[in-house]
Amino acid sequence: MRFNPKLLIGLGLLLVFGYFVQDLVLGQDQYTARLLQQREAKNNAFRRPNSSPLSTELRQSFDSLRFYAPNRDFRLEAQLEHFPQRDTVEMPLTDGKADKYLRWGRAKFIFDKQEYQLTLFLKADGKDTTLFVPFTDRTNGFGSYGGGRYLDAPLPAAADTEVLLDFNLAYNPYCAYSAAYACPVPPPDNRLKLQIEAGEMAFK
Repeated sequence: MRFNPKLLIGLGLLLVFGYFVQDLVLGQDQYTARLLQQREAKNNAFRRPNSSPLSTELRQSFDSLRFYAPNRDFRLEAQLEHFPQRDTVEMPLTDGKADKYLRWGRAKFIFDKQEYQLTLFLKADGKDTTLFVPFTDRTNGFGSYGGGRYLDAPLPAAADTEVLLDFNLAYNPYCAYSAAYACPVPPPDNRLKLQIEAGEMAFK
């Protein structure tokens, strides 16, 4: 019995393609599963008195926070610009005071063929291990919290040229839940003319 070489090649390519598709689908499923687990953990934290920003009254009627559906399109590897001179700035808080942050760098990314950029900050006291990215976008007041949201990004190494911005992890400041908190106000250079339909939505 003679084997057709083209048939063997075709079967081999089909097998490789099958593994690729399986890896892609499972990778997406695992990412979504992890994201949903993190969201449920946050819901559980909001139900506990010692870890919730909610008042006793709100906590008693609390069911869950609202989130946009997971969307891998909003998980972006942004081009990283390290600032050679990291100036200390005072970021205004909602109570009229200010917190000190370092202007650490800038992230540039392409979305829907348009380029956007965000300034990356690091708490000046040196205690944080992640970059702080406060931002506003065109969903504010129309699905997400009107005052803007926050994003934490992994602190890159000195030689890194990219930084991960996963907007599925965008979260509300505690001011979204109670007037008792003072929260950093996103600066003008972090106002995106873009709808970020990802991450946490407005509370109630």
